[in-house]
Amino acid sequence: MNNFEENLQKYAKLIVEIGINVQKGQTVVLQINVDQAPLARLITKEAYKMGAAEVLIQWGDDIVQKDFLTFAANDRLENIPQYKIDQTDDWIKKEASRISIVSSNPDALSGVDAKRVATFQSANGKAMMNLRKVTQANKISWLVAAAAGKEWAAKVFPSLQTEEEQVAALWDQIFKASRVYDEQPVETWKAHDFKLTNKAAELNQEQFTALHYTAPGTDLIVGLPKNHIWEGPGSINARGERFIANMPTEEIFTAPDARNVNGHVSSTKPLSYAGTTISGMTFTFKNGRVIDFSAEQGEEVLANLLDTDEGARHIGEVALVPDPSPISQSGITFYNTLFDENASNHLALGSAYAFNLKDGIEMSEEELENAGLNRSQTHVDFMIGSDKMAIDGIKEDGSIVPLFRNGDWV
Repeated sequence: MNNFEENLQKYAKLIVEIGINVQKGQTVVLQINVDQAPLARLITKEAYKMGAAEVLIQWGDDIVQKDFLTFAANDRLENIPQYKIDQTDDWIKKEASRISIVSSNPDALSGVDAKRVATFQSANGKAMMNLRKVTQANKISWLVAAAAGKEWAAKVFPSLQTEEEQVAALWDQIFKASRVYDEQPVETWKAHDFKLTNKAAELNQEQFTALHYTAPGTDLIVGLPKNHIWEGPGSINARGERFIANMPTEEIFTAPDARNVNGHVSSTKPLSYAGTTISGMTFTFKNGRVIDFSAEQGEEVLANLLDTDEGARHIGEVALVPDPSPISQSGITFYNTLFDENASNHLALGSAYAFNLKDGIEMSEEELENAGLNRSQTHVDFMIGSDKMAIDGIKEDGSIVPLFRNGDWV
């Protein structure tokens, strides 16, 4: 067995053992592209070794999806078949742990009519709402991890001569960021989880009423709801089992008060969304709502995203990532939110996580909304951090506590 196969095996074990923490008798759902079948087989085997009752694989394919969005009849874009909704409801009933492996070409849907893509995204968002709710309340274990797709690798490493070199370079970065190269990666992940969880606990003690972000092109005040909870990488599902939702991860995050965001903010990294790259974004917020926006690239796709529903014009997540983090220091733009968000402070347009509020997972949608947590069919992170960013925490008495200077913790 060569080094790559050994590392892929270690990666599969990390995904199953530390990522979703498979327990005996559980259902595991794996969503993965067809060109990542070798990894899918390894994850499947590892899950069964840990006692999974069944592993259900949902295969994806960028080319087939592009053809569907380009040529399918309009009514098929607007209406998600009932059997797909029933399938996700079955996963919820079984409390299935869910693994999503991202590997798609960031420009997979380039050239497809943006309105057709938006129509499908909206319909799919409504159809998957039940699954989104249980995921965002941590009722189930869930994980997003990555695999090196050929087109994605070519986008990240255009200067390398061959496809093999590009793919190998991307796998190398995935393994580095996911701590696969460590002698005992499981123990390394436990230590990393502990460190970030302690940082989140420090902020939970403070209970700031707002954060004030300043940087070139950014002057933004983000309100925080009463009894908000900062989370590190590790979460606890409804069965009391610990899991890690993102591999890699360098962030701690919470829910903002979606009604209390004011000022302007500029993105610092491109965003890959709906098969299109959006870059050079600016947003102006008033009373929590995006009232003006622009983008140097992909503005029409951004406009469609903001029109998904009213919640898409408000934010649902604030996340803190120090600029010296390993992914940031690699100097690589990955054109993939899983990686780029872990190189940079970021915000998310759309739905907030119920577990970021005390007793939030027991609240109704209306109660969450009344507490200031945004509700939406969508949740899309965009990156705003840099080595020039300062962040202050504002306390209830108006006093100011410096949190970040020059992109790093004070």
